Amino acid sequence: MELDVDGRTVRLSNPDKVYYPARGFTKRDVAEYYLAVAPGVLRGLRDRPTTLQRFPDGVEGEFFYQKRAPKGLPEWLPTARIAFPSGRSADEICPTEQAAVLWAANLGCLTFHPWPVRRSDTEHPDELRIDLDPQPGTDFRDAVRAAHELRALLAEYGLRGWPKTSGGRGLHIYVPVEPRWTFTDCRHAVIALGRELERRMPGRVTTAWWKEERGEAIFVDYNQMARDRTIASPYSLRARPEATASAPLRWEELDDVVPADFDLRTLPKRFAEVGDLHADLDEHAFDLEPLLELFARQDSGDLPYPPDHPKMPGEPTRVQPSRARKA
Repeated sequence: MELDVDGRTVRLSNPDKVYYPARGFTKRDVAEYYLAVAPGVLRGLRDRPTTLQRFPDGVEGEFFYQKRAPKGLPEWLPTARIAFPSGRSADEICPTEQAAVLWAANLGCLTFHPWPVRRSDTEHPDELRIDLDPQPGTDFRDAVRAAHELRALLAEYGLRGWPKTSGGRGLHIYVPVEPRWTFTDCRHAVIALGRELERRMPGRVTTAWWKEERGEAIFVDYNQMARDRTIASPYSLRARPEATASAPLRWEELDDVVPADFDLRTLPKRFAEVGDLHADLDEHAFDLEPLLELFARQDSGDLPYPPDHPKMPGEPTRVQPSRARKA
């Protein structure tokens, strides 16, 4: 079948292929979902190098991350060269039109993973992305409590956050910043916020990288701001049987919603009613210096990077604490 997407024709092959067996949702359903929320998806992806998480056989089949722009890329879909921590580089797609969202959906992309940079400057993030990740023994309600405290903390430093569900159990908070600082600086800013939340919510929030040290707390996953680490974009579908999606929220409704409220069927209706709740995010760009000064005042140094990341200056050991004690 063919879809008209804002004046462009996008071909959809095998529209009746089942992508979400538990609910019977097909590739056509996925395409119609993305057509309904395309303006919101594009706002989160526009001009950003974007990795596609593709499920060609649906959520119960194998999946892979498409980082390099695939062959047969439409001439109207631009790319940008990004550098990985390994030193290698690749050309990733940078959507500028709604048709790019449907083109990717035809490839079996369910979840979009944009970098926090624009193609005009791939070295300086323009968003902090704060991932509040519930650990075993905690749930979405605990993440909400941490988010409220984070909102107050951000305000103290002249910052504002835009919340959304992760599509799973957690919450993501976006903070637009001026693109003047490096990935390392932005990661340090999130570490500073996480440590201050730990201080204010002892035992309920943690920045401990090692799972054995986290306890029953909300983990502030600061490494989501490391180079080449991304989170699901607003309105991205997730590979869960229920076909949940990552939904932008108002701060005032955090206490009244649960992640399961937002899925392939319900989110288009909500989008038609309230529009893109993150629509004004790009109109703001905050100064990061106050958080970098907080990081310096905390005087606690850096925290471990992901295992696939090159060793960084000042980084502590990556040996799991229990193994280090045995050694």
